[in-house]
Amino acid sequence: MTNPTLPTTGKARLRDRILAALFRPFSKVEPAEVLGVSILTFTAFLLLTAYYLLKTVREPLILLQGGAEVKLYARAGQALIMAVFVHFYGELARSVGRTKLLGIVFMFFISNLVIFAALAGSQVQIGLPFFLWVGVFSYTIVAQFWGLAADLCSEEQGKRLFPIIGAGSSLGAVAGARFAKALVPFGPQTLMGAAVVILLLCATLMMVAGRRPLSTQSKQTASDQAGPLAQEGAFHLLFRDKYLLLIAGMVIFLNWVNSSGEYVLDRALLVAARAAHDTDPQVFVGSFKADYFAWYNGLGLALQLFGVSRILKLVGVRKALFVLPSFALVAYGSAMFLPVLAVVRWVKIGENSIQYSLQDTTRNALFLMTSRVEKYVGKTAVDTVAVRMGAIMSALTVYVGSRAGWSIATFAGINVGLACAWLAFVVVIGREHGRRSNEGEAALAAEPGGLRPGNFTPDASGGVA
Repeated sequence: MTNPTLPTTGKARLRDRILAALFRPFSKVEPAEVLGVSILTFTAFLLLTAYYLLKTVREPLILLQGGAEVKLYARAGQALIMAVFVHFYGELARSVGRTKLLGIVFMFFISNLVIFAALAGSQVQIGLPFFLWVGVFSYTIVAQFWGLAADLCSEEQGKRLFPIIGAGSSLGAVAGARFAKALVPFGPQTLMGAAVVILLLCATLMMVAGRRPLSTQSKQTASDQAGPLAQEGAFHLLFRDKYLLLIAGMVIFLNWVNSSGEYVLDRALLVAARAAHDTDPQVFVGSFKADYFAWYNGLGLALQLFGVSRILKLVGVRKALFVLPSFALVAYGSAMFLPVLAVVRWVKIGENSIQYSLQDTTRNALFLMTSRVEKYVGKTAVDTVAVRMGAIMSALTVYVGSRAGWSIATFAGINVGLACAWLAFVVVIGREHGRRSNEGEAALAAEPGGLRPGNFTPDASGGVA
């Protein structure tokens, strides 16, 4: 307990030192960064809690109303919707600043969700449109959040603090899956209503976080927030920037592999659901998915808390990008030789736990060295359209394979080949990331006094010396 005779600032400093010490087992957080990091971490927790409420609604609706193939084809269809959305998003960014952009995007999606909740309560069939909407919503909102986090941190801070913020996401995913399982019997509208309340709180917290830059550089540019964020369209920005294009290519292969693996799991799940005659199929699928989400998010949370910051410190951002495609190469190779449900289930649990912890944190860290417009407009384009381009490629693979009668082993073998191509993109991204890091270091060294305290010096591995 703090001493009541201390002045308010003294109490705040003592609180920050205590919280910094509590964060220390997971990553280094300076006392001055504690409040801002805590707000961002809690916001990440709430965002993923809301998303998993909606994801748990989405899965039984689309699977029972359409099936595994329709679900995969709908993922591909999301790419067209996302392309249109990103175009209008880019145009909006040319008219408003960061704060207004975040507020408008959040309120747009919240209002949509209120309408869906009303329709679900009226027993309207919303499976396909809701599935399409959740895809656009989830990637856009998460991209906005991580764009803001990257905007508020320096590159050195991001490498330390992103694992902590990412832990909020992982914990929120676990909590959301458990909360969703408890609410499933009350119907889709109940889960949607809970998500609306949570998202309103998230929007408020992001506005507060935006006023508390964590780095000196962000504070110096805070006065630019009111002006238009971008001077060009989202796709023009994406196609002229080699670094963004390389990241987009990596994301395409990542999601091609992930979507194809998810299809295999869903196909096996539907067989089991139809065989369970004593259980309502919607409850069976919803409960299975909630448990499945909890498993891989629980493992992802443990990795996020105790592994990600240490991996980034040990090998750096560039080498950390190799972990997930290397796992996919080995895991789908195992599934190719042992194509049984138990193996596929654990392949997907392992793949998703690494993706939603180390892979996502590392991919978000790639944007720390980009401009503000690249953080918001470029990142949103990559995290929406590129993701669904991977889904389109997966849908084409499944379309051909389902008509040719491909087995689980065949799909797993294809994923092995895709993982090799994914690794090739990681190699090229590492080179471009290294070039940008060296240019940033040279620019700092050219300033009066050379490298300032608190800036980082990349070591040979891409880590922080």
